[in-house]
Amino acid sequence: MTTVETRRAAPSLPVTARRSPAGAVLAVLWAGAAAAVAPWWADTGSVVGAAGWLTGAGRIAGLLCGYACAVLVGLMARVPLLETRVGSDRVARWHAMAGRYTVCLLVAHIALILTGYAAQDRASLWHETVTVVLDYPDMLKATAGTVILFAVGVTSARAARRRTSYEFWYYVHLLTYAAVFLAFFHQLTLGDEFNGKPVATAAWYALYLGVAALVLRYRVLAPVRLNRRHRLRVESVQQEAPGVYSVVLRGRHLEELGARPGQFFRWRFLGEGMGWASTPYSLSAPPRPDLLRITVKALGDHSAAVALLRPGTRVWAEGPYGSLTADRATGRHALLIAAGVGVTPLRALFETLPGEVTLLYRARSAEDLALGGELEAIARWRGGQVLYALNGPGGERPSITAQSLRATFPGLAGHDVYICGPHGFAQDVYAALRAAGVPDRRIHHESFEL
Repeated sequence: MTTVETRRAAPSLPVTARRSPAGAVLAVLWAGAAAAVAPWWADTGSVVGAAGWLTGAGRIAGLLCGYACAVLVGLMARVPLLETRVGSDRVARWHAMAGRYTVCLLVAHIALILTGYAAQDRASLWHETVTVVLDYPDMLKATAGTVILFAVGVTSARAARRRTSYEFWYYVHLLTYAAVFLAFFHQLTLGDEFNGKPVATAAWYALYLGVAALVLRYRVLAPVRLNRRHRLRVESVQQEAPGVYSVVLRGRHLEELGARPGQFFRWRFLGEGMGWASTPYSLSAPPRPDLLRITVKALGDHSAAVALLRPGTRVWAEGPYGSLTADRATGRHALLIAAGVGVTPLRALFETLPGEVTLLYRARSAEDLALGGELEAIARWRGGQVLYALNGPGGERPSITAQSLRATFPGLAGHDVYICGPHGFAQDVYAALRAAGVPDRRIHHESFEL
């Protein structure tokens, strides 16, 4: 590690801790799952025979799958309470987990229901499957929705994500809306829990219409209002390191956005062949009333094209999102740990976070240190430290372990630690910090997938 140490006359402002609502949100979701199964419990007097047990289990799996579909879409709605209080990366992990649960419940529902029906009718599984798909009302639409949902699940698997571009994954992922819409109607027409039961039916409609309202409000209407009001355009593009570019964006009344250092927006650059995908990039400098800045590394088609943006290009933005902000700090000592382009939100925090702040920047080589000059200038101004963890001459990586962290940062357990970088890096550093005695409430992190 190379250390740049200067004076310590850091600005000092009061910082208050805020409790994360993640636990409360999870409690509500689990309560919703119990409520989703309640109609089956109320409607079922007794279960008799193998066919009855199979179909009963299939109905329960179907109710939970229907509920999981609504949760899946709700977590995609970009609700500010979740995005800025719980944290965008945690919501993304919840969404991924909900997707896995949904697909598993869908498989269980199909297998159990068809096997139970086949046993009840004394027919072959193939015959029962053809009969259900072709003769039952709304089942052709439900089958199409099932195929789409399986396709989304396959392309969302980690192994598939590594082999596909972000843009391809993004468009396939949007088909989730179509899958949920197509599968919705057979739940009401074929579900014994809803036939002739207006209260249960109204509750199911309320669940889905409520989720649809969230999507309309936060994924359609809010971005339209934001972009009509603020009129963002590209001001300039500057290379920071090999394959890393900063984009300055000019707009009107940007202070009304309420954006804070550490947060990010989802961006579409219009008129440059980049308007079809919405890609998240963090603010790499504190926002100003007329300017925002992002710093992007070329990791895919969209990010690589950022270098070719021309001044005046119109920009469509959604946000701000993210909870990697100063108000999560619980004390006056902070350590920022960044890897690669994960330095961008931490650079903005390094300039603005109150108290004594140290930044540890992990990169392959000195040439890959994006924004390095700015970081050292900020360190000199605020009396902080910048430390670099670079690969050795033979390419060996420096280890960031509990022992090395304790040795480098005395009193580490009393620091607030902010982490941003690739998912694997963030996981490793998080584990090292916990082993070094840093409590969970002082570890604040966001990660991104390569």
